[in-house]
Amino acid sequence: MTLLTAPITVRDLEQALADSARAGELGADLVEFRIDTFTDDPKAVTELVQLSALPCIITCRPTWEGGAYDGDEQTRIAALEHAGMGARKPVYIDLELAAYQKSANLRQKVGLVVDDPDRPRQVDTGLILSSHDFQQRPSDLLRKIKDMADAPRCRVIKVAWQARSLRDNLEAFELIGQQVKPTIALCMGEFGLASRVLAKKFGALLTFASLDEDSGTAPGQPTLREIKNLYRWDAVDALTRVFGVIGFPVGHSMSPPTHNAGFDATDTNSVYLPMPIPPEYEHFKATVSSWLASPALHFGGASVTIPHKENLLKFVKEQGPRGEVEELAERIGAANTLAVRDDGSLYACNTDYAAALDAVCDGLSIAREGLEGKRVAVIGAGGAARAVVAGFAHYGADVTIYNRTADRAQELADQFGAKAAPLNDLSTCEADVYINCTPIGMHPNIDASPIPGDTLPVGIGPGTVVFDTIYNPVETKLLSLAKAAGCVTIPGTEMFVRQAAAQFKLWTGKDAPLGIFRDVLAEHLKAHGE
Repeated sequence: MTLLTAPITVRDLEQALADSARAGELGADLVEFRIDTFTDDPKAVTELVQLSALPCIITCRPTWEGGAYDGDEQTRIAALEHAGMGARKPVYIDLELAAYQKSANLRQKVGLVVDDPDRPRQVDTGLILSSHDFQQRPSDLLRKIKDMADAPRCRVIKVAWQARSLRDNLEAFELIGQQVKPTIALCMGEFGLASRVLAKKFGALLTFASLDEDSGTAPGQPTLREIKNLYRWDAVDALTRVFGVIGFPVGHSMSPPTHNAGFDATDTNSVYLPMPIPPEYEHFKATVSSWLASPALHFGGASVTIPHKENLLKFVKEQGPRGEVEELAERIGAANTLAVRDDGSLYACNTDYAAALDAVCDGLSIAREGLEGKRVAVIGAGGAARAVVAGFAHYGADVTIYNRTADRAQELADQFGAKAAPLNDLSTCEADVYINCTPIGMHPNIDASPIPGDTLPVGIGPGTVVFDTIYNPVETKLLSLAKAAGCVTIPGTEMFVRQAAAQFKLWTGKDAPLGIFRDVLAEHLKAHGE
C-alpha cells in the first residue's frame, strides 16, 4: 500500500495539529511534520507526535539539503530524540544520508529512538535515510542508494532530485521496482509530476501531496485535492493505463480534468497527466520513445498540442510499418492525437477537424455527407483554419477563406480546392455556415469581432450556423450578434469537447460522456475566471 502523505511545516503546535486534522479530512494517510523551525522546545515535539490526528513522520531538514533548519546538530538531535519519547511514536524519522554518514554521535543518538536490528527491542519507529538534489540528478545517485541499503538501521530509502525531463520519472519507477528496501523515489519540478501521481502504480512506500498550493515543501508537489480528485489516486493500480497531453507549456491545459472525469464516469482504469516536452523534435522523439519502451508504464497515447503537432506526424511516420497516419491528418500537416494499439503499433490522427465537422453537422441536423455543396465561410488562414478547411473541403463543401492577408488565404485555398477572398468581402457574403478561426474577440478583447462593424452580413439569419472556435469568452461578440439574428450558434467549447470525445473513444473504445465533459469544462472556465 502506498501511503498518501501530507507535509506540514510546523510553525506552532496549534497550527500543526489543526493541519494534521485537515490532512485527514482531505484523504491523507500520513503526515510529515517538518520541524525545521520548531526546535526551541523539544518537549513540544513530543506533544506534537502524541496529539497528531494522523500517524506521522518527523523531519528536521537543514538548509544545506533544502530545509530551513540552520542551528547546531546537538539541538537538532535533541528534537529528534524527543519525537520518540512519548507513549505514541512517530512511524518514521527522516534523516539525510550525508548527516548520518558524517556524524557517529548522530548515528548513536538516532539509534536510540529508531528500530535497530543490532539491538532487538520494542521500537516501532523506522529510519528513513534520504538524499535530495534540487539542481539535477546526482551523478552518484546509485551509490547513495547502495549506502542506504547497506545501513542496518535504514528501513526506508528515499531519493528525490530535480527532473531534467519526463524521462527521469522512468528511472524513479525502476528504482522503486528494485525494492531492496521500501523505497520513495521522486522527481521534483514540472517534469516530475508523474513520479508523484504514479507512485502507487509502481509500489512506492509513499508519495507527498500538500494541503494546498501554498504549503508544499518541494517543487512540483500536487495538492491532496488534485491527487485524489483530479488524478484518480484511489483508482490507480499496477495495471492503470497512462495517457497525457503533450505540449510546452501544458500546465493550464483543460484536458487532464476532462479526460480523468471521463475515466471516472466510465469506470476506465486509466489516468491522464500533463506531459511537458520542450519544442525541439529531438526532445519529443526521445521522450515519447522512452515512455513507449516502458512496458510497466502502460502508456496508451496522448493528446498533442502546440508546438508538437507536426512532430507527432514525423515521429509516427518514422516508425515505418509500426506507425500509421490518418490520411487527412497527413494532408493537414498536423496531428493532435497519438494512440498505442494493442499490438504496440502507433496511430496518429487529427480530431480537430472532426470536432468542427460534427459540431456544424449537428447544428444543421445533417450527416457529414450532407455537407456537399453547403457554402462555408472560414475566417482566418492559420493552424485552426487549416484543419477546418481540410475537413469541410474533404466532404464536398463549397469553402471560401476570408483573411486579411490575401496571399496566405489563397495558398491555403489552393491546397484544399477552396476559394479565397479579402476579409472585407465578408460584409456581402452569403453562406450556410460561418466559422471564425481567428483570435479576434478572445479575452480580454471581448468587444472585437472578426466581421467588421456591429452588424452581420445580410445573408446571416435564421437557419445559418455561426461557429466561433474561441472558447474564452464562451459567448463572443460574434456569437452574441448571431444569436440575436436567430442563427444557430456554436461556441468554441463545443469543439474542445468533441475533439476530446473523439480521442477518448479512440483510446478506450467507449463513447465519451459528453455531458460530463461539458460540465467539467464549464467549471474549469468559471474557476479560472474565463
